[in-house]
Order: sequence, then C-alpha cells, then structure tokens
Amino acid sequence: MFNKILIANRGEIARRVIRTCKRLGIETVAVYSEADANSPHVREATESYCIGKPPVLHSYLNIDAIIGAAKESKAEAIHPGYGLLSENAAFAKRVEQEGLVFIGPSSQVIESMGSKLEARKIMEEAGVPIVQGVNDPIANTDEAAVIAEQIGYPVMLKASAGGGGIGMQLVHNEAELRKAFEGNQKRAQSFFGDGTMFIEKFIAEPHHVEVQVLADTHGHVVPIYERECSIQRRNQKVVEEAPSPFISDETRTRMLDAAVNAASSIGYTNAGTIEFLVDKDQNFYFLEMNTRLQVEHPVTEEITGLDLVEQQLLVASGEKLAFTREDIVKRGHAIEVRIYAEDPITFFPSPGHIKHLSVPEGEGIRHELAVESGSDVTPFYDPMIAKLVVFGHDRSEACERLAQALREYKVEGIKTNIPMLLDIVTDEVFLSGDTNTKFVEEYYLPKVTVSK
Repeated sequence: MFNKILIANRGEIARRVIRTCKRLGIETVAVYSEADANSPHVREATESYCIGKPPVLHSYLNIDAIIGAAKESKAEAIHPGYGLLSENAAFAKRVEQEGLVFIGPSSQVIESMGSKLEARKIMEEAGVPIVQGVNDPIANTDEAAVIAEQIGYPVMLKASAGGGGIGMQLVHNEAELRKAFEGNQKRAQSFFGDGTMFIEKFIAEPHHVEVQVLADTHGHVVPIYERECSIQRRNQKVVEEAPSPFISDETRTRMLDAAVNAASSIGYTNAGTIEFLVDKDQNFYFLEMNTRLQVEHPVTEEITGLDLVEQQLLVASGEKLAFTREDIVKRGHAIEVRIYAEDPITFFPSPGHIKHLSVPEGEGIRHELAVESGSDVTPFYDPMIAKLVVFGHDRSEACERLAQALREYKVEGIKTNIPMLLDIVTDEVFLSGDTNTKFVEEYYLPKVTVSK
C-alpha cells in the first residue's frame, strides 16, 4: 500500500479521499488554487501546495504544477477524483512517465473510452448492445441530414468527446438538425478541443442505469451492482439511487454480465462505470464508460458495505480483489441528491458567502460536504457544494429519510436547489420508482410553472 498520495482535485471528493486515506494510515497531499486557500480539504490533508490562480486552466488543470507538487512532496501516487483531469489521457500518461502511479486505468484505456465513437466500435466488437447509429465522424451538416434520414427521426446529435450534455441535442426533423449541427460542433470544439460529431437513434422514455465495476491488474473484473441515474436536468444527474427500482432481476443479471464483458474487452483496471440507456421494455444499450470514480459512488457503498476509494488504492498498489461477484451482497436502498449553489427557479449559479450551514444527523444519513459555515462559494468552479446520501432498509424508508433530511438542511447566505430536490423526492411519480430521463423537463418543470 502507498505511504503518501496526492489528490489532484478539490472540494468534497478531495475530502472523501482524504477520509479513507486517514483510516488506512496514508499521508495525503492537497493541491489548491488561490481561491481555495481556506477550503476544508486543504486543512484536512497532511500537507498542501498552492498550484495557481483561481481559473481551472491556471490551477486544477495545470498538469505541470500538479506533477511538481507530487514530486516535491514525494508522493507515490495521484488520485484524480472525478471531473477536472480524471479522464484526461495526457495527464494519466504524464503521471506514468514521471514514475508515479495513476489511481485509475491506464492512459491508453482512458483515451479509447474518451471518444464516444471509438467506445461504440469497441463495445460493438465485444458484443455489448449499442444504440443504432454511426461509428464514423460526420463531416458536415449535409452528411448529418442524410444519416439522420436513414436512421429515422428523432435522433440524438452527439459530440464524440462530449460530457455533461455539452454538444448533445435531441432533434426531431431536418430543419432542427441543420440549425443544431454547427452550433453543437462549435461548442464541442470550444469545450473539448474536438468538434467530432455523430448521430444515434433516440430512445423514447429512456432510463439511465449504470453498473459500477472494479477490476484488478490480475484479470479479475467484479460488477458492484447498478445505480439508477434517470433524474437529470440538461443531461446532468441530480438524483441517483441504488439499486435501480425500474429493472427486473433478469435485466440486472444481463446488464452486469454486459458490464463485465465491456470492462474485460478493454483490459480495464481500477474503478469504472459502464453507463446504459434502458428503454421502456428493459432493452439496454451501451451509452459510455466513465473511467474514474463517479460522483454517485456513495450509494453503491451504502448498499454493499464496500469503500470504493479503498478498493481503488488497493488495486493501484497491485493487490488482487479480495472478493468475487458472488461475495457481493446488496442490502437495502440508498439515494443521493446533489446540492448545488444555484437559484432553484432560474438554475443560475449562486456564489457567495455561507453564513451558516447545519446538516441533519441520524440513522441512515451521510454527508459529503465541500463547504462549511464561513466558506465562500466562488464562481470559478462547478456549483455542487454537497451530496446528501440516505440509506433505508427499503426504498420507501430511504425516500422518507431523504425528504425529512432535506427539510432539516440549512444553508444561509446563498441560494441552493434544495427546494427543487424536496419537490422531486416527494412527488408521487418519483415515489413510484418509474422516472425516466425526461422527468424534470417534461413533468416536473411544467408542473412547477403551473403551480406558480
């Protein structure tokens, strides 16, 4: 096991990794921007290094500065967390070249899965179901129109290098496609440096279900059940739960088998997630692979008792997984909501000073906090400030605990999306367990607009 690791991230995920490292007796190195000098993760790490100005390009995306801090601190490995550089193949390769351990898959795997088009090809060859579409880049709007006509509208226009819904749009006809193509292509080029576009058939009323996998360097791949992530806004996840209340046991088994096949086919190692779209008849299709720890990993931990960060560290240090698929037993139900510093009506970010923060305590309640009373939420980073995770013996108990915890959650000084979250998790459709990815846009938001 490692003696010291550097965490190339910030906020709640940095604190999450530090917590496990402390339990295991591993020293931690925090990096921070000038804007984060007083952040909790800086104080909680064994040592810390300032790596630049507030904008991420000058700090958390500054590979030279991060590698420099790792070298100076004599860290043996780097944990990338999620977001930022976590799925940056060039960063992972640089870590490897510097003689450090990247706590994640190899740079080659990250690169192959970072392209949605390349991932489609690999999964199709491995026999994993994929959505009808094209496996080649689309050159221009005219070519896109021809392909969309062949597939049949509606279709999803997607950026190959995209993420977080950027460069992705549902189009219902040729006029919409022609209007959307160049704009999304430019957005993808701006955000990812790659404007490659492709098209897939639109899946009606889809559920977003993903499978957590762990894979060691000795050829073992173990699926750690699934998570339902269908409550989304603008293709960004808002509520996640495990297990999925939608899929059957038969579908679950087939999906876990497909996830193992997918991970094995690319020689995957460490923690990763295979994401699927599931139609109303429970046919599922490969969506993408996230080659990192997911934001929503705590719900999997709650229903299995595993510490996924600990497993990442063990795998990265060369250990074999100490369990098989049959050893993993799921229990109860867990739900996570992402708490954002944003206006609950306009959804605009709400940076500012947190005058007071108090969170509910009690059985089955877990918090992953990026902030505390007195923290400043700056405009430089993602507005997610915390995650609230609840566990219940069944889904009904988990829903009740979640609603009560949200009612007791207090954040003074900034606006948050807590009112929206409370509305969602007490809605009868959510409570039924049958919410697809269009719930917020097509059901929740129109309902709220009418009520106001």
